[in-house]
Amino acid sequence: MSNEIWVCGEVLIDLIPIAPGSNEKKAIVGGGPANTAKALAKLGFDACFIDGISSDAFGQSAKAELLADGVNLKYAHYSDKGTCTADVTLDLNGSASYIFTIDGTATFDFTPDWLPDPYEIKPAVFHIGTLVTIVEPAAAILHDWACKIADVAPIVYDPNIRSSVVGDRDLYQANVAKWAAISSVIKVSDDDLAWLYPGANPIDIAEGWIADGAALVVITRGANGLIGVTAHGQTEVPGVKVHVVDTVGAGDTVGAILVEAIVEKGLINLHSEELTNVLHRAAKAAAITCSRAGANPPTKAEIG
Repeated sequence: MSNEIWVCGEVLIDLIPIAPGSNEKKAIVGGGPANTAKALAKLGFDACFIDGISSDAFGQSAKAELLADGVNLKYAHYSDKGTCTADVTLDLNGSASYIFTIDGTATFDFTPDWLPDPYEIKPAVFHIGTLVTIVEPAAAILHDWACKIADVAPIVYDPNIRSSVVGDRDLYQANVAKWAAISSVIKVSDDDLAWLYPGANPIDIAEGWIADGAALVVITRGANGLIGVTAHGQTEVPGVKVHVVDTVGAGDTVGAILVEAIVEKGLINLHSEELTNVLHRAAKAAAITCSRAGANPPTKAEIG
């Protein structure tokens, strides 16, 4: 087994208004998986980010930012196709809506011929989630590949629901079930669960995934903290109070802390008191991310 952590998913560009109601936009590098890769690199891991990256200005901006944070791009696939963008509109209350440009972009240009061979390299952990697990044909290609990875490494899956892109709840439920079935750890927000399974008890959903073979489910609840569910029971930790600048990347930072725990403590040990300690660490790391503008996760030294 190698020391590489594989993180697969989109890096894209958020086109964000400079103020609510403004037509003037600023381009910000985004994408949940890219944020997780950055967080892992800042924790000192060999975080290998796996996605298509464009030769256009947006793609090169994304590449530069990932490299600046220490992300390993040796498995990235470069092409002249465009970069996926999320055109953000803010209403006068600051609530955001998104229009994604996905089709034909380098961001979702996954083909089996360029994906690394898990049997040859044997990564330590594989993290995947967000749009690449639902947008076709990328999602089907990546699921076939992930089934092979599951033979050699634990999979951490973050659905990170984007109902503005895929609004079909039945389709999303089926997709999440398919990915959850091959995953060792599932990290999901309470908002995602509320949209996916209206009226359902989040703990019941988590316990169902555990019964189906997952070792750990972590439910993030924003300022209200986190809940971890395993076959040994559940544990809950509160959020860490902080002056919130924005919440961008907070959940992605939690995902990185879970990967850190798998590598340093072993997945089999993530329950009871050990899991409680990990969740406290995740809450602290997420709070630090929220205290800063954009997806700017903490280093290991900053978490302490």
